[in-house]
Amino acid sequence: MSLQRLSPSRASDFKVCPQLFKFRSIDKLEEPVTVHQARGTTAHLALQRLYDLPARERTPETLYSLFREAWTEIRASEEYRGLFSSVEEERRWGVDSMALLANYFSVENPANVEPLDRELDMLEDLDGIVIRGILDRIDRGPDGQLVITDYKTGKAPPERYALNSFFALKIYALLIRRRLNETPKEVRLMYLNGPTMYRLAVDDTQLDAMDRQLRALWDAIERATETGNFPPRPGKLCNWCSFQGICPAMGSATEQVEISAKAS
Repeated sequence: MSLQRLSPSRASDFKVCPQLFKFRSIDKLEEPVTVHQARGTTAHLALQRLYDLPARERTPETLYSLFREAWTEIRASEEYRGLFSSVEEERRWGVDSMALLANYFSVENPANVEPLDRELDMLEDLDGIVIRGILDRIDRGPDGQLVITDYKTGKAPPERYALNSFFALKIYALLIRRRLNETPKEVRLMYLNGPTMYRLAVDDTQLDAMDRQLRALWDAIERATETGNFPPRPGKLCNWCSFQGICPAMGSATEQVEISAKAS
């Protein structure tokens, strides 16, 4: 099976752990939705809709209302049903979510921001490899240059580890350069839990290097697909992985064979 397209998030999966990529992209195993993912999805939708409004209406109270409206829509879908064990648990989750959204206004004033686009669906052919993803937000800074922003509702990593978190955003910068024939000046990771803002200046040299890295990843994924060899790469992120129960790095080879047989 030849690779047809790749998203920045799945490219990041393979870079972190080829076995994780296999579980998600090849086996297409379902992962249970967590309360943290529910918060992230709802917050992204609320922030997207905030910028549909005139600048003077982009207030904390409006964002809270947009979050409540978005959650009312989302919670009705099948995957989110039963996420909370009680009304009280859901209420606490909502209160914590509002506190997280309040942090947004200490990072930037949305009345002063006019995004070029939000939740931008990108599909670009980079001369033989096809990359598809959803970009949170792209703006023009005061100097007229492009800035890409990614919202995060999780906790920010220590600054010394933050560089790896820019991997997917640099891919988006590469896609923007191809689409607009213009190189973004900066990519930003906005962690609302904190809040913390990490910034990284980008230029053509960095994006050319990302292009080469992305092609190497594409080739490695195709080789792994041909051979069926997706080695696990144990690390700190294993503690948050949904597939610990079936990962060969977490159990015996015999257990993995039995699990694979059941799955097929």
